Amino acid sequence: MGRGPADERRIVVSAVVMRDDAGRVLTVRKTGSHLFMFPGGKLDPGETFAEAAVREAREELGVDLDSRSLRTLGTFAAPAANEAGYTVVAEVFTHPPVGDPIACAEIAELAWVHPRSEAHADLAPLLRDAVFPVLAGTARHTD
Repeated sequence: MGRGPADERRIVVSAVVMRDDAGRVLTVRKTGSHLFMFPGGKLDPGETFAEAAVREAREELGVDLDSRSLRTLGTFAAPAANEAGYTVVAEVFTHPPVGDPIACAEIAELAWVHPRSEAHADLAPLLRDAVFPVLAGTARHTD
């Protein structure tokens, strides 16, 4: 089966939502980007979404997630934060916070952001427009 133009304009990733006791979500800003996003990234060959989530958390945050504690939040799509003209499609998991996350690898900065906060205008579209409304309970459902 060939790939069509629509497939070539998609970036498929795995992402993790970790919330603290105050309901804030851990976000990361990659080096060279001004937007905060979820920890996560593209899958390695043969890797499942859950395996990618665990690997990316270790690489980007220095923490070890328990794959048995991952819960699927859903699949979300939005304009890619750093690749103009592309759509990011993310399989998003939730996981309880673990350890003491630190910025590792390509991560320049961490920030805990409440999904209902309007103070952060520097969020990637996937967070701001797709996932945070679900986490905040303000998402509109269509039939």
